[in-house]
Amino acid sequence: MTDRKEVAARIAEQAAGCGVEIVASLPDNWMSEVILTFDADDRFRHVPVNREESAVGLCSGAFLSGTGSLAVMGASGLMTLIYAITKINYTYEIPMTILATLRGAPGDKAKFHVSNGLYFLPSLDAISLTYTVIDSADKIPEISRLYHHARTVSRPTVAILTRDVLRGEA
Repeated sequence: MTDRKEVAARIAEQAAGCGVEIVASLPDNWMSEVILTFDADDRFRHVPVNREESAVGLCSGAFLSGTGSLAVMGASGLMTLIYAITKINYTYEIPMTILATLRGAPGDKAKFHVSNGLYFLPSLDAISLTYTVIDSADKIPEISRLYHHARTVSRPTVAILTRDVLRGEA
């Protein structure tokens, strides 16, 4: 077991090890420590965005300029990106890696996220979006594997982090 800051630091180390320089994020209470860590770390240019599509545009443009990037958002935000991902990233074979939360899963007490639990992963499966659920701290290195896989296949990938991992409880 670790704490939230240590988990966030491990996630940042994975990103830095991949050559990520730009991190686009949307506010998310589960990801707050991760976002604060990227913002405070001089290895990254953290760019808060106000729409998920802006994160796709920023990260896609970063790739085209040869700059490593990462998008950070909640599950609800990722669900709004189906069109942007299939239109921009799939059509033009632009890789990007997204860190997202797994909301609505058993143990999530926020009733308004039940629909995420029902439809989030099936939505990703429906568009053949490669993802890994990171449900224990020892799986954090999967972020690097997903980042490199995105570049190999020229498609987006998603690292989905559970509440317990982000809290340092798994």
